[in-house]
Amino acid sequence: MERFGHSGDARQPVVLTIPGLNNSGPGHWQTLWEKTRGDCERVDLGSWASPNRNSWVTRLDAAIRAADGPIVLAAHSLGCLAVAWWGALQSQAYGWPVTGALLVAPPDCDRMETPETIGGFGPTPRAQLPFPSIVVASRNDPYIFFERAHSIGKNWGSSFVDAGYCGHINAESGLGEWRFGQALLEKLIDNAHEQASAMRQLRPAIPLAHQERRWAALQVNG
Repeated sequence: MERFGHSGDARQPVVLTIPGLNNSGPGHWQTLWEKTRGDCERVDLGSWASPNRNSWVTRLDAAIRAADGPIVLAAHSLGCLAVAWWGALQSQAYGWPVTGALLVAPPDCDRMETPETIGGFGPTPRAQLPFPSIVVASRNDPYIFFERAHSIGKNWGSSFVDAGYCGHINAESGLGEWRFGQALLEKLIDNAHEQASAMRQLRPAIPLAHQERRWAALQVNG
């Protein structure tokens, strides 16, 4: 399969939505995005009510490997921890195949009072993610202190966005299709296109075999 960015590559980024505990219901912004956008696909992590970290990461990895082309992740709550663990355990080259991630309302799995259902996802990974990312946090999220969310985002190398007072940024927050979140998602998608354009400028007319060798060299030296 050709890498994103080769001359003539017209593939568009695929947005994989990754819900948290108990999945995302009909009024959740992830569900609404899947219905109204043409680029969103939900990852079925299974065991929604009794999540297992290793199982979720394995299923996420399978979904990423099955996608054709560049991938942007849009995760909510415990789904953010699945993404962070995938990033910590996998060895993808920076920015490929996952070109970016929108990480909304990650919970704090390291607190003493953390429910057992999500405690198995702790300790929260501290490794920088191998792709550009945006962490979005609410100032009155019941599952994490705002300052802690900022600290987690810093460890992950993420841009940090203050969502104001939106609770857990879920269906109960009354966000509908959450236009603000879609604007952030579009930034990550635009970044994927800019990355592809930069790749084309690096090798505008090099035969495919030479392009593959140059890409391998860039990975080694980059």
